[in-house]
Amino acid sequence: MTDQATGLIDAQGQRHTRAEGPVRIVSLVPSITELLCALGLAGALVGRTGFCVHPREIVRGVRKLGGTKDVDLEALSALAPTHVVVNIDENTRETYLKLRERVPHVIVTHPNAPQDNPGLYRLLGGIFGREAETARLCEAFAQAEARLERAASGLAPRRVLYLIWRRPWMTVARDTYISAMLRRVRWFTVPVVTSSRYPELSDPELGELGAELCLLSSEPYAFRARHIDEVRALLGASTPVRLIDGEMMSWYGSRAIPALDYLARFAHDATAHAA
Repeated sequence: MTDQATGLIDAQGQRHTRAEGPVRIVSLVPSITELLCALGLAGALVGRTGFCVHPREIVRGVRKLGGTKDVDLEALSALAPTHVVVNIDENTRETYLKLRERVPHVIVTHPNAPQDNPGLYRLLGGIFGREAETARLCEAFAQAEARLERAASGLAPRRVLYLIWRRPWMTVARDTYISAMLRRVRWFTVPVVTSSRYPELSDPELGELGAELCLLSSEPYAFRARHIDEVRALLGASTPVRLIDGEMMSWYGSRAIPALDYLARFAHDATAHAA
């Protein structure tokens, strides 16, 4: 989110200003690491998590600092970053509070729907002086969004179960980025009401959801073709079960642009096979 009158406002409500002088950036969010590179900031990136794997040829030379939830804070501090980028879902509040004591600028992100991406581009692009790159990303996103809207116009609504984990089964609530992505093609995730953003489900509960389509994500659990029959046995033979690229559904930032086109193709293919 940006506000020209008051500055650049992050998801924590913190006001940021344009960075001055050399910057040293640590990204603790895989999607954001990829976005920073797309903004032309690869040379300023000094630290990342082990899950920050794109773009591969660039990040392989950037220091790993643990995982998104078990950050090596001592190693991070030794890099003397000027800015660290975190995410409300990906990183813990404890990590955020400790970073506030160690780093001059901690930027908090929290996109909950694909339409939040242009604001994310403007926030980071504005802080790091990448306005031209930001404008190109925003335009590319707008074009991909328009293509998706045209592709989704003829699709019928479907109840969709999106599985992200096995043993126990885990899915996504409707207030997640993944669910918001699927709504763009009129796919509505089940269950409708959940007690958490990533609820666990028992074997019987899977069959009681009335899903018209089940999607098995490639991450964080790496579902494979061998799992399709296992899930179909719980849902019923008439329920289609398909593998889907989890990065395309859950990674925001610059990845959201090709992801919108991917979703349009995937939805039409799934609809054609169901006919």
